[in-house]
Formats: sequence, structure tokens, C-alpha cells
Amino acid sequence: MILDKIENYKLYLNLSERIAKGFEFIRNTDLAQIESGKYQIENDDVFAIVQEYDTKEVGDCKLEGHIQHIDIQYIIKGIELMGITTKNNQKMIFTDEEKDYSFFEGETSLIRVEEGMFTLFFPDDLHRPCVKAEQISKVKKVVVKVRI
Repeated sequence: MILDKIENYKLYLNLSERIAKGFEFIRNTDLAQIESGKYQIENDDVFAIVQEYDTKEVGDCKLEGHIQHIDIQYIIKGIELMGITTKNNQKMIFTDEEKDYSFFEGETSLIRVEEGMFTLFFPDDLHRPCVKAEQISKVKKVVVKVRI
């Protein structure tokens, strides 16, 4: 898992060509004006999902993981906490292989992710996004899905 500010994105461009394309989308798109929805970047290998939502209580947020994709989660506007942990012996409670997500039971450590920051979640990283910080607030975020 990586947590950083978007101005440091160049440090991660050599991880893969597809990750570089994801950062290119984030850097070259007017994210303040973009509508919620799905945006193709490179067919189904790299695509973005723009979301707007209210953060929630930690107990209302799901611990999730992916097998086929890396997530770049970039906060366009707002603040949220994200629960993080690595895959160990957590109990899987649901999986959808076609849509590449699974939900787990387990404890996480919370990190604060603010406007202008991103996380990079690899398949071994479980994450619980959308958690409220001090209070419930509106967040606009883009999740770039990068096929491995």
C-alpha cells in the first residue's frame, strides 16, 4: 500500500505502464468538473470510476480486496479515513470474481486521506474506504482500476 500526495506521482510511474496511464488520467483531467461515472482509459485494462458520496461510520464500511486490479484512489474533494491491513487470515464473507472484489471480516488501522492525496492498493492490501473523519462529510473521489 502506498499513501502519498499527488505532486509525488512521478515516483510511481515506473511501477507499470498501466499505473502511469492511471496517473496521467488523474493529472490531465479536470476532476473538479468531471461527472460521476465510469471512464475508459485503456479498454478494460485501465479505467476510472468517479464517485461522490457522504462518508460513513466505520461499522457501515466494508473491508474489501481485489485479485486482478490495483486501485489508485485519489481524493478530489473532501477528507475520509481508510482502514488498511494486509491479507492474512481474514475471513472472506463475499466474493464476485467477475467484478473482481471480495469483502472480508477483520480489523484495520485507519489512515487519513485528504484532498490531493492518493492511495495505491495492491492485491495483498485490504482496504475499508469511505470512513468519516471527525464528522460525516461529502467526498469526491476517483478510483482508477489497473489490471495486473
